[in-house]
This record gives sequence, C-alpha cells and structure tokens, in this order.
Amino acid sequence: MKYNHVLALNPYYKDSTSVAGLFPPTGIEYIATSMKNLVGKITLMDLRHEKEFQDLNHLNEFIRKEIDLICISITWSFNFKEICELICKLPDDIPVVVGGYKATEDVEKLFNRCPTIDIIVRGEGEETIKEIVRGMSYKDILGISYRENGKIVHNQNKPLSDVSKIPFPDRSLRKNSYHLAVHGLKLTNLSFDTVLTTRGCPYQCKFCTFSLNPLGQKRTYAERPLESVIDELKTISADVVLFSDDNFFTNPKRSEKLCDLIIENNIKKTFAVQTRIEISKHPALLEKAEKAGFKVFLIGIESPHDRILEQLQKGFTQQKVREAFKVLNKYNFFIHGYFIYGNIGETEEEMVYIAQFAKELNLDTITFQKLRAEKYSPLKEVIAKTPGYYYDNDGGPVYSDQFSLKDLKRVRNKIKSRFYNIKQVKNIIIKAWKIGLFAKTDFTLFSISLPMFLFRVLKREALKAVRS
Repeated sequence: MKYNHVLALNPYYKDSTSVAGLFPPTGIEYIATSMKNLVGKITLMDLRHEKEFQDLNHLNEFIRKEIDLICISITWSFNFKEICELICKLPDDIPVVVGGYKATEDVEKLFNRCPTIDIIVRGEGEETIKEIVRGMSYKDILGISYRENGKIVHNQNKPLSDVSKIPFPDRSLRKNSYHLAVHGLKLTNLSFDTVLTTRGCPYQCKFCTFSLNPLGQKRTYAERPLESVIDELKTISADVVLFSDDNFFTNPKRSEKLCDLIIENNIKKTFAVQTRIEISKHPALLEKAEKAGFKVFLIGIESPHDRILEQLQKGFTQQKVREAFKVLNKYNFFIHGYFIYGNIGETEEEMVYIAQFAKELNLDTITFQKLRAEKYSPLKEVIAKTPGYYYDNDGGPVYSDQFSLKDLKRVRNKIKSRFYNIKQVKNIIIKAWKIGLFAKTDFTLFSISLPMFLFRVLKREALKAVRS
C-alpha cells in the first residue's frame, strides 16, 4: 500500500454567503470514498467546521505527524486567493493533489501560484484518484497535469466515467452534521445532505454550461441504478435531502419508480429537487412525489419574455410557464424560481418585471442572477457579434454600454425590493410552516430571513458538490 494516511481537504473556511455549512462537500467525499480501500486511512476535513485546523500551524503540525498524501478540492472562484495562499504554506515534502471544477478551469494559474502542488486532476476524478494512489506512472494517467523536470505536462483528457460504477459517498467518513446557520447563528435543528442520482442534462439551454465540465466535455445524461439510490438514502441521517441532479424529473417513469421505492422503504425525509416546468404535464407523478416527501421544487424559468426565452433556447414560452404553474400551484410544494436578468437587448423595465411575473405565478421565493458567459458558453459567440456587449475573458457577468455592472446591481436591488416585501416574507413563512417544511421544534430558531437565506443557496451548494 503506497499511502498510509490521506488527508481529503475541503479548504474553504467559509461559504460564499453568510449562510455557513448548509451542505457537505460532496465532491471531495466522492473522491475520498473512491480511494478508501486503496489507502491505509483517510481523514476527511471540512475547514468550515474544523475550527482548530483553520490555524495553519495546527494544520501543518497534524499533516507532518500523520499525512503522506493531501487531496484538495477547489470548486469555486470564491476565496480562490486565500486557498492558493493556504496551499503554498503546506509542507513541501508531502505530495499535494488538487482537483475540482475551479482547479480544472485554472490549471496553469494554480501551478504558477502554488509550487507545492504536484498533480492537478482535470474533470471528474473518481477513477483518476484510484490510479494515483495505486502508484501508476504519471505519464500513463489520463486527465492529469503534473510537474516534471521543471515543466508542466498535460496528459490527454480522460473519458467520462460510467456513473453506475461510481460509489456514492461514504458518510461514515464525516466528522460533522450540516445545519443552516447565518453569521454563526443556528437557524434550524434540521440537518441537510445531498444526493446525485444522475449526471448530465439532455437540454441545450444557451446560457447553461452546467452540463459541461471545465474541459468543455458534454456529460451525456446518465442515470444511476435506482437500487443504488435507495441504498444511499438509507445511509443518510439528515432530515432534508437535496437531489442535486440538473433536472430530477428528466425521465418521469424513473422518477415515479423512485418515489414508489421511497414510499415502499419507508424513507421519511423532506426532499428538494431541481426541475423544469415540463413536470406539470405529469399530475400522477406530482401526486406521488408529494406523498413521498418532496416539498421543495427549484424551477429554472429564466425570463418572463418570449423573445428572451427563445434567445436562451429554453424551449417554452411565457404562456407555457403560466399554464404550468396553474397545475403546480394545486399541490403543497414550496416553489422557488430562478431568473436571469441583463440579457442581450433587455430593457430595465423588462428586467424589473421579473418581480411582478413571479408574483403572478405565485412563486414562494426567487433568485435572479446576471447573465454570465462562462469559459465554454455558446453565449460568447453571440456576445462577440453583438456591439456594445462585453464579458471578462475568464468568464463572468455580461454587461453593456447601456448597463454597466453598477447599473445591473441597481436593477437587481429593484427586483429584490419589489418581490421581497413584508407581505411576501410573511407568506413565505406561513407556506413553509403549513406544508411542514420546518419542524415545530424550530419555532424558537425562526427568523424572517430564514427562507430567503435557505433558497438563495440551495442550487449553488448542489453545484459545488457536483463540480468538486
């Protein structure tokens, strides 16, 4: 056995919002689980919860005493500078392997900034980490970049793995449970977890790169065996489980079967799912989902305007959205809508209408993000052909001669204030309480900000998990 004790590290000291530690770092947990039978011991460390190891001296003392391999997941641009500084200060005689979505995007930058990094795993890493810890020659491992004789070597990309062969995270490796807390204040006794039942998405939305990995590889929609999903759910002690699939109801027959299995196996959880409006066409499935404990629907609507929906290639119209919500509102679901503003050619009046449209749909909560052009986004080509529109070379928000980033921030505040008034916040709390989204024992922990904070981060935290 080449390695006796491996440290699997989530290096983020905090989350990208004031909400801390809501979901586990599922990506690094997948990696730790994949190699657990190939190394002597694994320590899974989440620095959001390991306060004593936020002291670098304490962390390095532990590493020098115990560890002979360090695996780090860098998933997001948030705190990128601080994470690089941490990596640079790790012991230089212990091999460091880095992976994750952000690491794959910024291979050269990480090698230049962090001389302690030995290997960067590009893309999905569950199979790659096995080859590394088995001691395979670096030159024979697809999907890695590594240092050799003062140069950086980039091996060919690794084909995407068969999802049915990837083991789900071993939660016995965790030291922590995950709860909702804001500025250190615990807001609920409920604990949270995530499950990924599929990878990839069959849709072709123009703005979306979530189904692409940072190498530009399209992850073909692939399903895990339902038996494996049920086995994983049985290992979960958390009260609330987010299915972090891009669209949980892509295959309605499969989703209905999973609902049946959840009911048959007496699995009592509150489930949250990401989905599209097409689920409204399957009332029998909606009824079964409600019975199985599905209480939160996160739905990508993106825009109230037909020309923008067409521009984004969403595949539906405003009228179709309205028809879908006439159906969805018949059920006891807490529904959160996602919108994009700052689209090409969009006026301020059209952006601000998001708030009114969301109220017309009876949405409980919403989030709204600026249009973004990520590294492999097809939007880049459109923007390049549209005079007066811009984006940063490394990917980021789209802005224009008419709407600077400062202007877009002002518009965002208008949308927020017009939707989240006192009446809406009151409705949020009443709805959440009515459908049993929170336990009665949580009443003393409630605050008005709880629902908004919760649903602001649900999708972002799932992606972190998936992209790790």
